[in-house]
Amino acid sequence: MISKFAKFLSHPTIQNFSRDGLLQLDPEVAHQLTIKAIKLGAVAPQETEDPKFFATEIAGLHLKNPIGMAAGFDKNAEVANQLCDIGFGFAEVGTITPRPQDGNPKPRLFRVPEKEGVINRMGFNNEGHDAAYERLVRNKQPGTTIGINVGANKDSSDFVADYVAGVTKFAPIADYLTVNISSPNTPGLRDLQSGEALKRLLGEALNARAKSSVRVPVFLKLAPDLNETEMDEVVDVIRQVDLDGLIISNTTLSREQVAGCKNANEAGGLSGKPLFNFSTMRLAQMRMRVGNDLPIIGVGGIHSAQSAIAKFSAGANAIQLYSALVFGGMELLRDIKNGVAVKIRNGKLKNVQDLTSTDVESWASGKAQI
Repeated sequence: MISKFAKFLSHPTIQNFSRDGLLQLDPEVAHQLTIKAIKLGAVAPQETEDPKFFATEIAGLHLKNPIGMAAGFDKNAEVANQLCDIGFGFAEVGTITPRPQDGNPKPRLFRVPEKEGVINRMGFNNEGHDAAYERLVRNKQPGTTIGINVGANKDSSDFVADYVAGVTKFAPIADYLTVNISSPNTPGLRDLQSGEALKRLLGEALNARAKSSVRVPVFLKLAPDLNETEMDEVVDVIRQVDLDGLIISNTTLSREQVAGCKNANEAGGLSGKPLFNFSTMRLAQMRMRVGNDLPIIGVGGIHSAQSAIAKFSAGANAIQLYSALVFGGMELLRDIKNGVAVKIRNGKLKNVQDLTSTDVESWASGKAQI
């Protein structure tokens, strides 16, 4: 039952007023207020069930719909249940490091308003493994799909050991795990995406998973800034291990898409609408390399139903949102689902998965753009 308070707060006029007000605040303060508002029920739960054609199976996960909240929004597993109630098919929490850490000095989060982009150099600020674990054990509701994104402490002497610790800690309670080695804001972290370093990382992380009582799916999250040779190296490694899927992609260090805009010169990773074409091209290029069997979650710049559909057509089996919600609000999720549903009905498709990989070559070549 939705409370009268939640209905009032979720009214479109109130939602628009709240979003416009948040955009006037410091971005990090606005984010913190959004987390608190969700806890208070400011975004009403979805009242109707998703259409049956939204049901998706990926890496053994049964999703009510294939649209998830990306990591970075709920860093400390505070509102994952509420996000699933709102209408996300799954929610990914984190990035979570073994020990709590404050992250990089503030300010570290910047809007690029004229392009609907975001630049962050947060630096894995989070409360650490123990706090997130206890919160998830205490609060996780049946029927929700919650992924846990694990990372390494900035001052760690062995990044790989931190990932092993994350897999060991969360494998018994996670619906899936994401090994995030693609953040540009922890010096040296992206080096783990190459050759022998990646082979050691995945070998040890998946060995830790094998020791768990539950075989939780493990995804690898990659940067869009890998060139084609580097992508080939990644594929060579993942073919040798029992990885369950990929998440493509994280933020980019490129500023070509926002050159000359406000805050474009801030250090950190660029996300949001400017990332869409670049990250989707990388998704398609990776899909062509791994074939159709390996699940891929597409993330990066989705900002509309059209862009969500394009992400599927480029090879994604499921997708994630985050930065576009800064500018579009939580109602963007509803708009995307409605648009995707219209596409499925008009195309007389049986399931949302029929949209996957329908235009991979065009996106991989860079010919397709939005």
